[in-house]
Amino acid sequence: MNTRTVYVPTPDGTALATDVRLPDGTRPVPAVLIRTPYGREAHRAELRGWAAHGFAALAQDVRGRHGSPGEWHPYRGHEKTDGAATVAWVRAQAWSNGEVVAVGASYAAYCALVTALAAPEAAYDAGPEADLDDFHRDGAPDNLRRDGAPGYLHGDDGVPDAVIAAVPALGLTETAREPGGPERLWARAGWWAAHGDRRDSDPDALARALADDPRLLEHLPVARLAERLAVSLGRELPSWPGLWADRARGRLVALGSTARLPLLAVGGTRDPFAEDTVALWRGWGGPSRLLLGPWGHRLTADPAAPARARVNLGALYVRWARAALAGRLEPTRHGAIALGDSGRWHSTRLRSTPRPASTQDATPQDATAQEGAEWRPEAESRWSFGSPTGLRLLHGAEFNADPDRPVRSDDLAVPAEGERADRCLLLSPPLPRPLDLAGAAVARINVTADTPCADWAVRLTALDPTGRADPLAFGIVRRTGPPGEAADISVPLGTLGRRLPAGTRLRAEVAGHHFPAHARNPHTGEDPVTATRLAPSRRTVNPRGSALHLPVVARRRYVEPAPEICR
Repeated sequence: MNTRTVYVPTPDGTALATDVRLPDGTRPVPAVLIRTPYGREAHRAELRGWAAHGFAALAQDVRGRHGSPGEWHPYRGHEKTDGAATVAWVRAQAWSNGEVVAVGASYAAYCALVTALAAPEAAYDAGPEADLDDFHRDGAPDNLRRDGAPGYLHGDDGVPDAVIAAVPALGLTETAREPGGPERLWARAGWWAAHGDRRDSDPDALARALADDPRLLEHLPVARLAERLAVSLGRELPSWPGLWADRARGRLVALGSTARLPLLAVGGTRDPFAEDTVALWRGWGGPSRLLLGPWGHRLTADPAAPARARVNLGALYVRWARAALAGRLEPTRHGAIALGDSGRWHSTRLRSTPRPASTQDATPQDATAQEGAEWRPEAESRWSFGSPTGLRLLHGAEFNADPDRPVRSDDLAVPAEGERADRCLLLSPPLPRPLDLAGAAVARINVTADTPCADWAVRLTALDPTGRADPLAFGIVRRTGPPGEAADISVPLGTLGRRLPAGTRLRAEVAGHHFPAHARNPHTGEDPVTATRLAPSRRTVNPRGSALHLPVVARRRYVEPAPEICR
C-alpha cells in the first residue's frame, strides 16, 4: 500500500503526525518505529524498504517538530511518554502481530532508547478497535475509543521488543561535553542553530552566520552566543543557555545495564559519539551487537565513506531485526569493527558479563565504568615519548597555550621547528610492517600547567610515506589543580579501527586547546561557558613519564559483518 499519514494520540491528547507504510498481504506483521525531530518525510524510502521485507514501517515527527503539534524540548521526558504511547498504539492495530522494533539514528536513537529503557507510568491506548481510518490526514483523531473515553495501558505494552540505535546522541550532557569535561562548541552551535527552538530545520544556519561574522565563535561569553546567532538567523534561541546547565552524564548507559531486550549499536570510529556507542553496547544487559565502521555521523550516507568498507545497512538491519524477534541471537555481547578502509572487519567481544547497575545513583565517573564487562585489546603497544623507537620529541616540551591564538581543530598543519611552540610535537619512525589497530587507545602523560585549570588535548595523525596527513585519534580532558603541580593524566583517544600500512609515521600533538571544535579554556578557573576573560597558560610535558598506548591486533580474526552481527 501507499504511505499514509495518521495522528497517534499521547496521554495529554496531543496527536503526533506519523507516516505508516504496510507490506502487501493481510496477515499481522511486526512493526518498525522511527521517531525523529528531523522530518518524517525524509524516511519515506526507508519505510518502503522495511515494508518490502514484510514489516509495517512507521516514521513519526516528535512533539513540536514538523507535522506534530506541541512544544519540543530536546531530551526531556515527553520523548519517553510519547514513544511508549506510540508503541502501545502500534500493538493495538489489526495489522500488528504485537512485535515492535524501535529504530533511530542520532537524536532518533535517543528516542528509541528512552522508549525501550523506561516505560512511562501510563501509555495512551487508542484501543484495539482503532485503525488507520480513525485517524485523518488533516488533523487530530475524531475519537480515541469507540466509547469516547481515553484509556491507558500499563506494564510493558509501551516497550519495544528490540532496539537499533545508530550514532546515538544519548543526552544533553553527552552531546554538549566530552567525557573529560571540555565543551563541544562547533557541533552544538551548528545543531542548535539548525534545529533548536523551531518547528523545522535549517541545516545551513551556522554557515550563514559565520559568513556574516567569521569570528562568531570567538566572541565571549559562549553562553551569549545565541544572541549573536539571532542577528543572523532572525530568531531567538532561548534554550541555548540551558544546554550547558545539564551535567548529568550516563543515565541511559546506566539504565541499559538493566535491559533484557536485544540491542544493535551502530557507530563510526570518526563519529564524535563513537565512545557513547561503545559504552552503550558494552553496558547493555541483554544480547547486544556492535557494528563500528570507518564512518562519521552520517555513516554510509557520507560520500567520503571508504568504498571498500561500505555495508548495506538496510539489509543488515532487516536481517538483525528478524533474528532478534525470533530469539535467535546468542545471549552475548560481540560485534565487528572495521580496520579503516582496508575492507577487513575484526571481531570483538567482551571478556566478562556486565553487572546490573543501580540507575538511581549513577555519577559521571561511573556511568561508563559501572559495567563489569571490559573490551581489552589483545595486545597493547606502548610508544614512549622521547624515545627514538617510540615518539621522538621534535619540539615543545615547554609551550605556551594561548586562548587568543589556540591550536585549531580544523587545521592539521603543525608549526615548523624554530617557531614559537604552541604545542608539544612528537613523531615516530616509519612502521616496518603493517599494523592493525582495534580497540581503545589512550595517552598517559606527565604534565604541568601554571594555571589552576587546564585542558589537555592529544591529537594523533597518521602520515603516509608522502607526508599526507590523516586524522587517527583525538582526546581532550580538563584538569584542575594547584598551579605548577606535576600530574599524571590519562587522555582517552577513543576506539580505533585502522590498518596502518608499512612506512606510516605517527605524529602526536599535545596542546591546550582544540578550537573551534571545543570551547577555549580561559585558564582563569572560570567556567568556559560564562568566562569573559582569557589568559595564557605555560605548559610542560615530561617525556620520561609519558607514553602512547595503542590497541594492537595480535591474532587476526577477520569476519563478515552481517553474519557476525546477526548470530
